[in-house]
Amino acid sequence: MTFLDGTRSVHAGLPEPEVGKPFLPGPVFAAPYHLDPVTGPGENGYARTEHPTREALEAAIGELEGGAALVFASGQAAITAALLAVLRAGDRVALPADGYFPVRAFARGALADLGVESVLVPTAGPYPDLTGLRLVLLETPANPGLDVADIRALADAAHAAGALLAVDNTAATPLGQNPLEFGADLVVASGTKALTGHSDLLLGYVAARDCGLLEKVETWRKLTGGVPGAFDCWLAHRSIATMDLRLARQSENAAAIAELLAGRSDVTGVRWPGLPSDPSYAVAGRQMRRIPGIVAFDLGSAERVARFLQAAKLVFAATSFGGVHTTADRRAQFGDDTPPGFVRFSCGIEDTADLVADVTQALDASK
Repeated sequence: MTFLDGTRSVHAGLPEPEVGKPFLPGPVFAAPYHLDPVTGPGENGYARTEHPTREALEAAIGELEGGAALVFASGQAAITAALLAVLRAGDRVALPADGYFPVRAFARGALADLGVESVLVPTAGPYPDLTGLRLVLLETPANPGLDVADIRALADAAHAAGALLAVDNTAATPLGQNPLEFGADLVVASGTKALTGHSDLLLGYVAARDCGLLEKVETWRKLTGGVPGAFDCWLAHRSIATMDLRLARQSENAAAIAELLAGRSDVTGVRWPGLPSDPSYAVAGRQMRRIPGIVAFDLGSAERVARFLQAAKLVFAATSFGGVHTTADRRAQFGDDTPPGFVRFSCGIEDTADLVADVTQALDASK
């Protein structure tokens, strides 16, 4: 039987029901485990390499992404692990020019030092000839500009050129799209954001259907040790159960906020792939089951952004997204190549009417 997203989120990674046992077992707080005096390790040997709470979370994420998953201590740990597990000296990698900027910083520094050449490509294209590339990394929708790339078309092009395709699925989440179904070889994501959605933990993951490819990433993780702790894994697994409900309200709020912003003459550059007028609307509609709760827009100056955030009562100034609280930040202050008045706005799960009213008054007050 095939279940819908809400059901899949609630039941992902849970053990078989057992009389007298909890639905989701509590976190296992252990680093070493008992060894057999003669034969050595049993199912668990040492928490850096095996851990039951972490493995339950990986099972949940794998079910939702449509492959096997490995979790990491942060999204950045996950994406750098994937890059370093795949790339070697002399390789070339294509990276999003408009995606998460620490990935480009990592490429300019660590990857360049290792002899890996990076090619920067806008998410919306045009894409160059992929011949000679080892890996193509997409972030779709891109953070923070929200352009969307055609995953299937780029997977086909990458494979024809002998390259692998990895997709950063942070903004969309596995309930928004499943890149592995469109031909991606790897999925990377920050679970800090909408996957877990409560702004209380750091987490990342890598997912794949190719066991050999994922084994390279797992070997890297075992040898470098970038694993999350037991309690964070348990919190994440617990939080995934409400993801479908959270995303539904966030998307509803984003639709209302995008419509509000698009109708104001004092706001420019409104981007949300769910708007029919958005440049990414068509491709997003083909490959995404839902549009995330992130809206981008420009208020013209850093000073007006500050006034807007000071006037808002329901919008927290913070540099993350995907949480239950509505947040916003001015991306230029964190290193993104964006105009000084560019705002990344992440809708929470507040009542839509309240959020629209608050954003309206804050915009009016910031003029």
